[in-house]
Amino acid sequence: MRLLSQLRTSTFQLALLYMVVFATSVFLLLAFIYWRTAGFMTAQTDETIEAEIAGLAEQYRGRGVNGLITIIRERVARDPNAKSLYLLTTDDYLRLAGNLNAWPVEAQSQGTWINFTLDETLGWSGPPRMARARIFEVQGGLRLLVGRDVDELNTLKKLIETAINWGMGITLALALLGGFMMSRSTTRRIEVINNTSRKIMNGHLSQRIPTRGTHDDFDQLADNLNQMLDRIVYLMEGIRHVSDSIAHDLRTPLTRLRNQLETTLMLVDNDEAREQAGRAVAEADQLLATFNALLRIARLETRGNSADMKRVSLGLLVSDACELYEALAEDKCQTFVQNLDEQVIVEGDRDLLFQMVSNLIDNAIKYTPERGKIQVRVFGSNDMAVFEVADSGIGVPDSEKPHVFQRFYRVGKSRSLPGNGLGLSLVSAVAEIHQARIELSDHHPDAEFPGLCVQVQLPRYEAGRAKRIRSVPAVSAKDLEAGESFQPAGQGSQQS
Repeated sequence: MRLLSQLRTSTFQLALLYMVVFATSVFLLLAFIYWRTAGFMTAQTDETIEAEIAGLAEQYRGRGVNGLITIIRERVARDPNAKSLYLLTTDDYLRLAGNLNAWPVEAQSQGTWINFTLDETLGWSGPPRMARARIFEVQGGLRLLVGRDVDELNTLKKLIETAINWGMGITLALALLGGFMMSRSTTRRIEVINNTSRKIMNGHLSQRIPTRGTHDDFDQLADNLNQMLDRIVYLMEGIRHVSDSIAHDLRTPLTRLRNQLETTLMLVDNDEAREQAGRAVAEADQLLATFNALLRIARLETRGNSADMKRVSLGLLVSDACELYEALAEDKCQTFVQNLDEQVIVEGDRDLLFQMVSNLIDNAIKYTPERGKIQVRVFGSNDMAVFEVADSGIGVPDSEKPHVFQRFYRVGKSRSLPGNGLGLSLVSAVAEIHQARIELSDHHPDAEFPGLCVQVQLPRYEAGRAKRIRSVPAVSAKDLEAGESFQPAGQGSQQS
């Protein structure tokens, strides 16, 4: 699979294109060399045969037929290896001289060049060989064939062809290997950028793309991306600092205002004034809950220490949360079903996990109509511990599921209900601390109320191979003290 992905890279495809162009160039060059070399050797053979014919013609003109026969016999005698081929016959093909006994089948026309095979049918005693000759008529009705054994020439041509084929094969192999190595080197650099980008997208904004110090194109790209990330983080920290500062600075005067209103509520005798003061206290509580949630999320996302997680029975923890919310479900006549495996163990901060579980159960109860059904499950799946809350409520449209973990985001259906849109943001922050994955889906896709199924998958603790969770933000029982503790039923949670 890794090799297949390597072959799909644009770098390898570019190298493959270059290989095709380069191989085509090499092929054309070698073909031209072969054509020129083979043509030159063939021309030399033809010139040798032409020289033989010119000598025989001169002898024939000076000495006649007998002189021609004599010179042919002399040349045959001087050439025991039969490199030169001769055959002189009468008009009816009666052999007069030469080292061949019969005419080749290919010798059908006069004055032309022929290529034929020397074999026993021509009186050849050795293994079959290739030959090239020219035939013509001599005055007096005689027929003359003059040729050369070109078997060595053909062998040399085949040797050159073999060399060209091997050369092309080696060229293609080296080009392919070079393209693979080049694309592999480039892909490694790109993969480093991709891996770092994925970590940054998962929330690790402190990650930066490493450089090699070569100041090449990739280093320049990495430097530019790192500067861009630094600028983005700077702007985000500025916005976060402003929002956190506002939440922190306003919390104290709001608390004083709430206490004064509560004191006024106890001192006022007028029922209408008491009602107005009570509403003001409730609004102040809602504002304080929003600011507390913002500060909790800020601590979860930005502060960290090296404290170890503790082993927690996820089933028992969820059971405690369900016990807290059963009364709320009964008030709405809701069916509250629990299926909890107490043997499922995770490593985590119990307070944070309890708050995450409580927020999700609170959402399910709040957004499920009366006489609806809520199902809470805890079970193990391979090396994962799974906490699941499913309801028969208003649900979340598919188009809005990716956005529900954003701060203050609320689905249109839920805007008329109490809440501040921070509950799932807090759930997301706690899940990231515990390296958990959250999945949202419709519980009853075809129903009028599709409901929502929230599944949180956490790394499961098993004796002998416990996973150590990364550094945990400094949010524990201290941060959940008075003024920042979990707000039940509608205070700090929000289904989107």
